[in-house]
Amino acid sequence: MSGSAALEYGFPSTHSTNAVSVAVYIVLCLEPSTENFAPMVKPMLEIAAYFYAISIVAGRVYCGMHGLFDVIAGSLLGAGLAAIQLAFVDNYIRFVDEESYTSVSIVILIILVLVRIHPEPADDCPCFDDSVAFAGTLCGIELGNHHYARTPFSWDKPVPATVPFDLELLGWPKTGLRICFGVLLILVWRSSMKWILLKILPPVFRIAERLSLTLPRRFFKPATEYDRVPEHLKTDNVMPSVSELPNFFSRVRHPRRSRSVSIGPQSAADAHEALAFRREMRRGKQASVSGITTGIDAKGLGDLAIAEDQKPQTELDKQPRTETPSTPTQPSQDQIITFNEASPSRAPEHLTDGSILPARSPSQDRRQNEKEEREIFSSIQKPRVRYDVEVITKLIVYSGIAWIAVEGAPLLFQLTGLGLPVEPRT
Repeated sequence: MSGSAALEYGFPSTHSTNAVSVAVYIVLCLEPSTENFAPMVKPMLEIAAYFYAISIVAGRVYCGMHGLFDVIAGSLLGAGLAAIQLAFVDNYIRFVDEESYTSVSIVILIILVLVRIHPEPADDCPCFDDSVAFAGTLCGIELGNHHYARTPFSWDKPVPATVPFDLELLGWPKTGLRICFGVLLILVWRSSMKWILLKILPPVFRIAERLSLTLPRRFFKPATEYDRVPEHLKTDNVMPSVSELPNFFSRVRHPRRSRSVSIGPQSAADAHEALAFRREMRRGKQASVSGITTGIDAKGLGDLAIAEDQKPQTELDKQPRTETPSTPTQPSQDQIITFNEASPSRAPEHLTDGSILPARSPSQDRRQNEKEEREIFSSIQKPRVRYDVEVITKLIVYSGIAWIAVEGAPLLFQLTGLGLPVEPRT
């Protein structure tokens, strides 16, 4: 792993944390429920969980995203979080299941504080956007579950606020309608609320900024520096918009057609990675020709000269030659074998026709390296302008999406006849 990877991928590896925490949680949950599965189901589920975690952890090291200590620390952190979750999940459920909204308000407040103190990324990466979307989802789930658990439609088993569902009683037609109805609700909410919030929030943010109540972050433009948020702005990297759905389904139907090659570096860290890769390739080229260049000594060059003198002369060779100044012919780029600029000694360069050129000077290598750096860094796609209202917009939108999933849609299912009959609670 090159040193520039630390600019983008830090310690510990959060991919390893997430993967190991999921795998450990699944394995621990399967332990007390052996009698509920067929003899081979439980081992197969455990193998799938182990494979998922190992593939993610090994992949981070193989791709050069993290070092060994990064993934080890991330894996230990994930295993510890899964164990803590499983040990205290019952206590947490009892805490948020209180009659008053105090406990839920405390949880939501903690989530919002974590969003505020989220570390600033080194580059304009979507990691903060993902965290905001995740935090908004948690807020919507906790708020929706707390209220839905007190309605006559929810089940108390296996946990409070369980949405009633039975495939045999509902049947496939109603189940399909529930899925389509739920997806439609989420798409309508997302499209409408994002448009409304991006319209009404900028004036509110300007007032808050004048009162010194703003919470500025890097890479986000404050409301006092723009009049309005442009239309059709792609503000969401987590969930595709409705207009992108046709392209999404086209990629699913024709995966090979939509497969694209690399589009180049996307950040400064990627640019450093590309430069490091090119220098490594040069070292390989130097090593591949070092045996050829060292084998050509003075005796070998002398033999070549003697053989050249012994060639029969043609009529053109017998004509007297006129000494005129000439400019050496520059070889084409694909004929030259380049070498690493860090090499203390440079062997002669060989052309495809067998001739030998003098080695390139350090100044020529330096100029070529500077040119490569300018080309690579100029190819980095500049990030779009991001607006401060996008953070609150994403938080509200994803909170609403989660609320629709755990309470809004189930309530509408009951009102439209797509739910199960209500049974009296015992």
